[in-house]
Amino acid sequence: MTAKTTISRGDFLKVSTAAGTGLALAFHLPLLDKLTAAQALDGFEPNVWVSIDTSGTVAITMHRSELGQKVWTTLPMILAEELEADWSRVQVKQGHFNPAYGGQSTGGSASVRTSYDKLRRAGATAREMLITAAAQTWDVDRSSCRAENGAVIHDPTNRKLSYGELVETAARLPVPEEVSLKDPKDFKIIGKSMKSLNAASMVDGSALFGTDFKLPGMLTAVVFRCPVFGGKVASYDDSGARAVPGVRHVTQISSGVAVVADDTWSALQGREALKVTWDEGPNASLSSEDISRTLADAAQSEGTAQREEGDAQAALDGAAKKLDAVYEVPYLDHATMEPLNCTARMGNGSCEIWVSTQNPGEAHEAAMEITGLSAEAIKVHTLLSGGGFGRRLADDFVRDAVEVAKVLDVPVKVIRTRDENIQHGLYRPASYHHIQGGLDRKGQPVAWIHHVSGPADSSFSVSADSPNYGIDMAYAIPNVYVDMTTSDIPVPTGPWRSVANTQIAFVNESFIDELAHAAGKDPYEFRRTLIKEAHPRLLGVLDLAAEKAGWGKRRRGRYQGIAVHGCFRSYAALVAEVSVNRRGEIKVHKMVCAIDCGTVINPDGVKSQVEGGIVLALTAALHGAITLKNGRVQQSNFHNYKLLTMREMPVVEAHILPSNEPPTGVGEPPVPPTPPALTNAIFAATGKRIRRLPVDTGELKRG
Repeated sequence: MTAKTTISRGDFLKVSTAAGTGLALAFHLPLLDKLTAAQALDGFEPNVWVSIDTSGTVAITMHRSELGQKVWTTLPMILAEELEADWSRVQVKQGHFNPAYGGQSTGGSASVRTSYDKLRRAGATAREMLITAAAQTWDVDRSSCRAENGAVIHDPTNRKLSYGELVETAARLPVPEEVSLKDPKDFKIIGKSMKSLNAASMVDGSALFGTDFKLPGMLTAVVFRCPVFGGKVASYDDSGARAVPGVRHVTQISSGVAVVADDTWSALQGREALKVTWDEGPNASLSSEDISRTLADAAQSEGTAQREEGDAQAALDGAAKKLDAVYEVPYLDHATMEPLNCTARMGNGSCEIWVSTQNPGEAHEAAMEITGLSAEAIKVHTLLSGGGFGRRLADDFVRDAVEVAKVLDVPVKVIRTRDENIQHGLYRPASYHHIQGGLDRKGQPVAWIHHVSGPADSSFSVSADSPNYGIDMAYAIPNVYVDMTTSDIPVPTGPWRSVANTQIAFVNESFIDELAHAAGKDPYEFRRTLIKEAHPRLLGVLDLAAEKAGWGKRRRGRYQGIAVHGCFRSYAALVAEVSVNRRGEIKVHKMVCAIDCGTVINPDGVKSQVEGGIVLALTAALHGAITLKNGRVQQSNFHNYKLLTMREMPVVEAHILPSNEPPTGVGEPPVPPTPPALTNAIFAATGKRIRRLPVDTGELKRG
């Protein structure tokens, strides 16, 4: 007899409606940790990836962070495929920080591609143990048994035992050192669009994000931060803040002065009453104009060579036609819908953290540094995130919470408002690009010289040993020179969805378009003839996007632009279709994307990622810019740091190129080619080349 199981929403996401309350079995993977198999009767779980109870319910541990990219569905699909699980009986358990996972950072479009093999082995190991358990139960030859849909079948007699009936026997078996994986032609789950396992909880509000999380007796804190980067507290008067009803404590931490209260409103009111004198430091007069001049001046000096093939300068000097252009892109904020927050509790020689993070390992390291506690004394619980885009890879918001918790004897949640999120971000770096190209008499490119100028920060790297960043562009140009100059600019930066690919792709794909028009050639055909033979996958997405978009077919008042880019081991091509009226107002009618991301686990998830990436990239191209004046970020909320509106949203088509390659990145590859596809389409419509983002519609006005 089975009974309904009550599962904490912070632990498990219920998919099945009934589950047994009996024995649990955990399958050990020797490649993933050092523990040995133990009997489930002892409640021992030697592996954190999969467990099955006597009802046959399968619990799969999700070791990555769910940010809206559907890994809560896609990663379980990989394991469930090899396990031959009944998908309707699958539950997902969030894995919190544990070195046994072998890495939990969610970034670089790496969740699927770095988990694919080990999750397949995890499922296959469990499957093989269950088959062996069934063969022993029936006392038959193991080769006469097979697993299917949550059960083991004995083919000669058609007998069947469910996984739930086999857990006791399987738990006592030795763990096989080697297991065979399925032939992809036999996949039943991988490659199919599956409903998101957490969709229901998102709709009914039971999904637990960091903002939602509460503990008994928990207080709420906000931090008063210096408005100038690099500034610090000179002095403060907290008498007014302490007089606010509900305010419990005021304390200085490394990022400013924290006001701790019974609730968010009281904390915010206390911060309003707090008087702080700031030492604004040397950056109090910094402006966006200063930064632009610094980058432009740096681009005039000789940088560090990143790519050098042939003699680009000599080829340019002898070219029949020469082009010279400057491109510039601004700082961008991540603008996540859920502002940053973190809950921490300290006491009895331990520290416990609950946080919406892309990097629980970094949170753990930060807590160790601040508290001085051992690794074992610190626990980090990963919660759902309302957007990340790279911002939640950092630990600054975790540090706030741990520092405040150190002075309290109760748990505390430190939250940021939207204004704080935008004005105290870790921004996508700005950069300046001086680029030159030369064509021979037949219109073929013979020279490409690209001087890159950006901040001295690891978040902006275009080095030759980082092929993801586009320096190794796929066009067959015989003479290429790329160098980079960096400048110390006191604006905090961090990884932004697709990192430097957003900048390099915009410049490369815009300038290759300039060369095509200067040569009098079709931009699609021009690219097609230049793509190296070593890049058939890039050519594949280019052709597919052009085909699906109906490239070259005239549409009254509508114009197309095209761009292609490869990063994170995947390839994406975009065709934008736009119209521009006499007032310079842009209407993006359609974005057609083709993507090659290797073996596709969940097609619906891929399409969702393509759509989301295009929305983010269009937002950046049309609206995005963080600007500074007097050392202060001028944007503060969505009224002046605008997001793409529903009215502006185009039709998006996502086409997946079939591939037998291993899975590669999905979340970031559609982002880089989107802005140049858009601006190339604007050029086709207006004859005006966009070389600085965001697009200034005032420049597009006609008569």
